[in-house]
Amino acid sequence: MSDAIKHECGISLIRLLKPLEYYQEKYGSAFYGVNKMYLMMEKQHNRGQDGAGFASIKLDMEAGERYMSRVRSIDQQPIQDIFAQINERINTSFKENPEYINDVAKQKKHIPYIGEVLLGHVRYGTFGKNSIESVHPFLRQNNWMHRNLIVAGNFNMTNVNELFDNLIQIGQHPKEKADTVTVMEKIGHFLDDAVAQLYKDIKKEGFNKREASPIIAERLNVAKILRRAAKNFDGGYAMAGMLGHGDSFVLRDPAGIRPVYYYQDDEIAVVASERPAIQTVFNVSFEDVKELDPGHAIIIKKNGKVKFKKILEPTERKACSFERIYFSRGSDKEIYQERKMLGKLLFPLILKSIDDDIKNTVFSYIPNTAETSFFGMVIAAQNYMNKKKEEQILSIGRKITREELHEILEVRPRIEKVAIKDAKLRTFITQDSSRDDLVAHVYDISYGSVKENDNLVIIDDSIVRGTTLQKSILRILDRLLPKKIIVVSSAPQIRYPDCYGIDMAKLEDFVAFKAALALHEERNTMHLVEEIYKKCLKQTDTHDSEVVNYVKEFYKPFTADEISDKIGQLLSPPDIKAEVQIIYQNIENLHEACPKNLGDWYFTGNYPTPGGNRVVNRAFINFFEGKNERAY
Repeated sequence: MSDAIKHECGISLIRLLKPLEYYQEKYGSAFYGVNKMYLMMEKQHNRGQDGAGFASIKLDMEAGERYMSRVRSIDQQPIQDIFAQINERINTSFKENPEYINDVAKQKKHIPYIGEVLLGHVRYGTFGKNSIESVHPFLRQNNWMHRNLIVAGNFNMTNVNELFDNLIQIGQHPKEKADTVTVMEKIGHFLDDAVAQLYKDIKKEGFNKREASPIIAERLNVAKILRRAAKNFDGGYAMAGMLGHGDSFVLRDPAGIRPVYYYQDDEIAVVASERPAIQTVFNVSFEDVKELDPGHAIIIKKNGKVKFKKILEPTERKACSFERIYFSRGSDKEIYQERKMLGKLLFPLILKSIDDDIKNTVFSYIPNTAETSFFGMVIAAQNYMNKKKEEQILSIGRKITREELHEILEVRPRIEKVAIKDAKLRTFITQDSSRDDLVAHVYDISYGSVKENDNLVIIDDSIVRGTTLQKSILRILDRLLPKKIIVVSSAPQIRYPDCYGIDMAKLEDFVAFKAALALHEERNTMHLVEEIYKKCLKQTDTHDSEVVNYVKEFYKPFTADEISDKIGQLLSPPDIKAEVQIIYQNIENLHEACPKNLGDWYFTGNYPTPGGNRVVNRAFINFFEGKNERAY
């Protein structure tokens, strides 16, 4: 993607279902789980590179022995930094205590990080918050083993203020108003309640405090705790947690907004944000990795039993389509096919734009993630050309000469890698004062790949802000002297903020919003913009379930093509020679390509939870009042 957009997080939960000695004997190391977690996090590093965290729990430790470990990093390469620290601790222990090397019991007793329950997390820092305190997993400590809670997730809550107030009403004093802290404290509160009640019941049965501990672990109803805690959650979430005694869980939101996949056999249970990560790390087939149902939790008890429980009533499935277009790894079997289909479905619009002149058109893409959509676009072009060749050959019939046949068959789509991304340069771009000049050099071009007066079609995953297009890509492509540059987005126009886990929070950042605003100004309809603001303002104190997304009215006077044309004008540098046209995917094609992931709120404004409508209206109020702040 030419625009830098950050996804919130990726999670991985691993539960070893056999004693550590089993893995030492079969795989040569009791640190089998730690090694697999490293691979799981690396295979999901696309979901976050600003911070990473790891936590583990050891089962059945004696009182006074350490049973929880956690390490977090905001290093430039945080995953490598975490596991370098872990390896250093392991190697130092072995060096100082050689007797540990072949003694798994001593390794477990004395060396941190080894354990049967492991949780990993990768994140992008959003809104400037990238301190170590913001990195998951979060830890809620208690001297009661069962009340220790470790939480990591991929989520945003739209109603964090309401959840925060709920905590105050039950007598808590949360340390900050952040959704992760708030969610953890909510779960922790009902965990405390459940443990206290179980202890009372068990005490009545005649057991003492020491005898009660294993009974609490056995009887603790994690599903009930999650139901009570998640009752008022409004957001998209994949939430993973571990309890101090060894129970663990992953909960998915009722609309299935955020992805969760799992695999289990007799040795291991693993849950992650991405299916191909599980497939690759554990060498299992596509069919073996299942998707967790929306509103459900996978719960792994201390005794190793894996349960699936409905926590919240599932709503209409609105799984995030941006996962398929861009964020998730394209190595997933379904995602790969969907991205190809997105490119294929764009071809009729491209053909119209170039007036059927494929002979004088070069097809290319913005590296690197648009490559798969590009393949789909090329397949559609090839199919179109084959049909045209067939018609030409049949029209000539048996009289066709070898030369004529060769001339017909020789015509094919011209495919070139025109833009080359300089990945190292991008990491150097830091200060605003020098940003524009550096952005202009993020991409190089393949000189000689385009002839003068050719059409140049270049596909991108999505055009969100358009900054890199305007300041870099269009300028360098213009050096090739094409007649026309057609930039094609495999995603529709992004018009509305996301509030469920993607860093797209302000309306005025979107080039589609800027284009619609420019059209309002041109057509003297700014009074409509003020009316929308007043309607949004009136809903400030309205309950979320009754809030209407009035920002849809901002785009209503204009067709998608009118907005696309205006985007082309806004992004065209004043000194560019070529004609520039922007083509966006339409909603119908998006749904056809990604039929299981119909979460399209950033394109349509159809939010899957009531809190989304409040967020978009607040974003419009912030825009109108000139407030540069997030809407949730």
